Amino acid sequence: MTEDLVLYDVEDEIAIITINRLERYNALNIGVKNKLLELLKHADEDPSVRVVILTGLGEKAFISGADVTDFVGRNSKTIREVVDPSREIAQYMTSMKKPIICAVNGYALGGGCELALACDIRYASINAKLGLPEINLGTIPGNGGTVRMSRLVGLGIAKELIFTGDLITAEEALRIGLVNKVFNSVDELRAGVVELAKKLAQRPGVALNLAKQSIQNAWQFPLDEHLAFELDAFCQTFDTEDKEEGVAAFLEKRKPEFKHK
Repeated sequence: MTEDLVLYDVEDEIAIITINRLERYNALNIGVKNKLLELLKHADEDPSVRVVILTGLGEKAFISGADVTDFVGRNSKTIREVVDPSREIAQYMTSMKKPIICAVNGYALGGGCELALACDIRYASINAKLGLPEINLGTIPGNGGTVRMSRLVGLGIAKELIFTGDLITAEEALRIGLVNKVFNSVDELRAGVVELAKKLAQRPGVALNLAKQSIQNAWQFPLDEHLAFELDAFCQTFDTEDKEEGVAAFLEKRKPEFKHK
């Protein structure tokens, strides 16, 4: 059943979305893509959800990549119907109002690595392997891999990874800035990701959304336009109840109780 290909759970204002194709190392197919996009939209629109976690089932793979059987017999026109849903997912993830944390619990290859790149923060377990090995199939990344990898780790490192198709360890991914933190086991990874998600869930939702938008715009807008957006966003927060609560709590030396409005 398609609905079983992606699992969804909400607890403590955190939505956990889990790719569930254990026998295929959580590889992406059209069923997974369609359900994943549906659940991401549901989480983003659900007022009871403050933070989203994306991960894969088991301890071997986050997402091992695209289901390569989908590539057989495709040409430049027919391959678009395979890749367009992946692009829609990645673009939606970057535009979501809520932060999305990636728990890389094993292999994150090709399309899986590209979806990790589209998340806001990436944590990994020590057994994780990441890479964009499309060159070994005679093709290149087609869902933002050449763009987001370059912007995240720099042109030189991105070119080496994409030109060679080599996989890197979690420690190397941490060193080059591809992931934010590495944990000694998948269990520790999951605990660490939930701890971060709980921390973010306590932050004021409107300000968090505006901060995410402004950071994303740093990649897209000219400097003057981006600085103007940031200033407007900063000023918008002064019309929120959360700003009043945050300032009052600071002055009264107590913990703020944000209402996310």
